[in-house]
Amino acid sequence: MNFQNLTIGFGMTGSHCTHDEVLPQMKRLVELGANVIPVISHTVATVDSRFGTAEEWKKKIKEITGRTPLMTIPEVEPFGPEKSLDCYVIAPCTGNSLAKLANALTDSPVLMAAKAQMRNHRPVVVAISTNDALGLNAVNLAKLLAAKDIYFVPFGQDAPEKKPKSMVARMELIPETCLAAIEGKQLQPLIVEKYRDLTS
Repeated sequence: MNFQNLTIGFGMTGSHCTHDEVLPQMKRLVELGANVIPVISHTVATVDSRFGTAEEWKKKIKEITGRTPLMTIPEVEPFGPEKSLDCYVIAPCTGNSLAKLANALTDSPVLMAAKAQMRNHRPVVVAISTNDALGLNAVNLAKLLAAKDIYFVPFGQDAPEKKPKSMVARMELIPETCLAAIEGKQLQPLIVEKYRDLTS
């Protein structure tokens, strides 16, 4: 995979339990040559959880990308007129952000960056992590699956016995999904088993 001369926006929302899966993929993009511009939601920027403090996450992101994460709507709005991103990723994308994206709500920097990207018909890659993907949020998931310029990191049920409505993306497929999306293609297969080794 070659990301030389490509600029990838990388938005992170508040599914804190998956951040440890996501950051290695951010690092992979950098190692593959991408210029990665991090964007974080208010939740990521301010909430401390058992998975780590907000300051720890911001420090890790800056160490990986060499950039301080963008944290306000005015900071990301220029992505649209400047056409500066080849691809924009939201990983992880919570059910809350999924619902807002599907209904054109832009009340966070992560969502404004997506809006700015889509106004130019440039790809937005979504890596879901939500406990209600097969519940009330199923309608929003379906809406985005049919939307132009939206591509999904392959996803599946992560704990079907305990959380039958929950679905999480295979975060390790973020780089491959980005390259496919830049070519206007959805990486396949789209629906995979989150908890089973795909290589076996």
